[in-house]
Amino acid sequence: MNQTMMQFFEWHVEADGKHWKRLKEQAGTLKEAGIDSIWIPPVTKGESVDDNGYGVYDLYDLGEFDQKGGERTKYGTKQELIEAIKACHNVGLAVYVDIVMNHKAAADETETFKVVEVNPENREEDISEPFDIKGWTKFTFPGRKGKYSDFEWNFEHFNGTDYDAKGEKEGVYRILGENKDWNTYVDNEFGNYDFLMFANIDYNNIEVQDEMISWGKWISETLQCNGFRLDAIKHINHKFIKRFVENMKENNGDDFYFVGEFWKSDLEECQAFLEEMDHKIDLFDVPLHYKLHTASLEGSDFDMSTIFEDTLVQTNPQNSVTFVDNHDTQPNESLESWVGDWFKQIAYSLILLRKDGYPTVFYGDYFGIGGAEPMDGKKIAIDPLLYARKQKAYGKQDDYFDDQHIIGWVRHGEDSIKKSGCAVVISNHEEGAKRMFVGENRAREKWIDFTNTRKEKVEIGEDGFAYFPVDGKSVSVWGLAD
Repeated sequence: MNQTMMQFFEWHVEADGKHWKRLKEQAGTLKEAGIDSIWIPPVTKGESVDDNGYGVYDLYDLGEFDQKGGERTKYGTKQELIEAIKACHNVGLAVYVDIVMNHKAAADETETFKVVEVNPENREEDISEPFDIKGWTKFTFPGRKGKYSDFEWNFEHFNGTDYDAKGEKEGVYRILGENKDWNTYVDNEFGNYDFLMFANIDYNNIEVQDEMISWGKWISETLQCNGFRLDAIKHINHKFIKRFVENMKENNGDDFYFVGEFWKSDLEECQAFLEEMDHKIDLFDVPLHYKLHTASLEGSDFDMSTIFEDTLVQTNPQNSVTFVDNHDTQPNESLESWVGDWFKQIAYSLILLRKDGYPTVFYGDYFGIGGAEPMDGKKIAIDPLLYARKQKAYGKQDDYFDDQHIIGWVRHGEDSIKKSGCAVVISNHEEGAKRMFVGENRAREKWIDFTNTRKEKVEIGEDGFAYFPVDGKSVSVWGLAD
């Protein structure tokens, strides 16, 4: 059966410590709606109990120790997390944990060490002589007292930081020392994009590599999760990522799942990274996201027949996780590139109703977005597509991408799935119709629009063809009613 993932958080999820409880309560409903796996936010203790989890403090604190303002994380306690994962497993939902391995934040103590300041726009260019700074790089985790791991972090485990407490100055500081430099196996934006934020973990250090692999085994066993979402991997030593993946699969079994956030819109760079990983992980289809965003901005000026050109799902379908939006692309966030309202249901039809890719539904699209500028969810628009994915979108796929405004495709169904098969038609301009072939065996069947946008029925002709109508700037999903 078609598999669908849900990203079960958005940036402004309420910091009430009840998110794991929400997941536990909704697990059954999500499964019934057509979701098969849940990507949960970072589960480890951040800078504070309000931190989304990306400002990582203690990787071994899952909401268990009184550190950084409390015991729980933004999302709840360790016990509530374990119960939520069990509730998911009980209804047949897989759980993928978001893990952040690039940096650490909110150290317990400062240390004095030598650095050079580098040009933030070109990290290969030093803009100072070596000098001493006080950096927040010593992590002793006093609240945990060595439970689960006695590894303590100091400046030798990092190769860069962003704040000098001595001079009270922000910057990008490369830490000096034996074998200290930026990692070469990272993205080359800004000359070298090893450093992203906070205290940057040094994966040239074998002690660090071994500790992170040990932690990966610990968290996967502790939570009994089904896989990991790897955060910010273009900034992390690619050779370490490969080693980490291999170790986790060896420890947890070959079906332990990985999807990486490799945030590049250039298809060839995505493909090169997959090659480096021996295709053992999937990647979010960032090129497709930007196509969907552009199509929503350009409206009827966008050529819909090109929507899948230069995307991962077209060239590497087995390793493509398709998505419309996420917590970083939502309004006012770091990678804001929000797909416009009018195009949202169209965009979801493009990822949910085709044979290729592993589609992801975003919590913010489904349930809505909180914060200072709240937005309503689009559950009503997405649910019919989830239903059609689960019940109808099977079998051979024929594309009708022969027009810049009205495109369509047919899924011919499978004998083993009763009444399966569908015809999808999209317009980014005016109302119209597409003549498509669904099969002579369908002759005289009367099909309905599962989006409920069009109220009429379409009768399939004796020759297996029919004209499938669509409203302007809309999508209709035609199939045989159950």
